[in-house]
Amino acid sequence: MEGGGEATAAGGDGELEEEDFGYRLFPERNKKPQSFLMRSLFTFHNKCQLMLRMTLETNPYAQLLLEAMKQSGCTVFNDRHFSCENCDGCVSGGFDSATSQIVLCQNNIRHQSHMNRVVTHELIHAFDHCRAHVDWFSNVKHLACSEIRAANLSGDCTLMNEITRFKFGLKGHHQTCVRDRAIRSILAVRKVSKEEAEKAVDEVFDACFNDLAPFGRIPHSKTDAKRAYKDFQNRDRYNANL
Repeated sequence: MEGGGEATAAGGDGELEEEDFGYRLFPERNKKPQSFLMRSLFTFHNKCQLMLRMTLETNPYAQLLLEAMKQSGCTVFNDRHFSCENCDGCVSGGFDSATSQIVLCQNNIRHQSHMNRVVTHELIHAFDHCRAHVDWFSNVKHLACSEIRAANLSGDCTLMNEITRFKFGLKGHHQTCVRDRAIRSILAVRKVSKEEAEKAVDEVFDACFNDLAPFGRIPHSKTDAKRAYKDFQNRDRYNANL
């Protein structure tokens, strides 16, 4: 699975016994789906579905990513590409590249702003999966690049979020936060040493930190994200006038 803190996993049959690619964090991935009646009895699941719908309908980060994926030929459908599940206590979400499905950890996402951030983070992984031949399974640099982009563009490292973690901004703090969260995400879903994760992140950091697609800027706030979404929507209109 790819995704982290909001974690990530990727599937693969042959190696699964030795390397589970983060699936241990998402135990419901291997269970038979419950009937609709059974699932609807669980408040967590209902709340998760309602918060997801709110994010997809109102959050500019998510709306821009959905639009960009559609234009790249990867239309996202709520019922097909999102799944609310119970997860391990340390993760909030993940992108399952084997099924192109975003897992939302209904037992760990308790409020709307958290849902907004998790959906955005995982949609960035889905966007990368759509537009590039990402080798989630065996190339840790590919994973590192997407984790850097997700931490940088999803709002994970906004000043307010860092203050709630009791981390206060020094010069270059945004980059430090992105690097730390990317490393943490890799360690959550891959059996690599901290040194290997750090090396992978550092080797691709500059290129991936500066890859701002599809936002065109680092959206430090919802206002920035709204502006980026508007610019994205108007891009075709601008190009048509050239």
